[in-house]
Amino acid sequence: MNKNVRYVAIAFVIFYLLSQPKAAAQVVNNAFAAVGDAGTQLAMFVNTLGT
Repeated sequence: MNKNVRYVAIAFVIFYLLSQPKAAAQVVNNAFAAVGDAGTQLAMFVNTLGT
């Protein structure tokens, strides 16, 4: 059951990438931007603890 869900999810991602490449690229860019923002906020928090 778990393997089937994984294969369906992978197939959906591949279909999405092939059918909507610009939208998929935007999703990836947004995800990396969110991770970068989270890292910046975490660094600010840790630096604030030291002062």
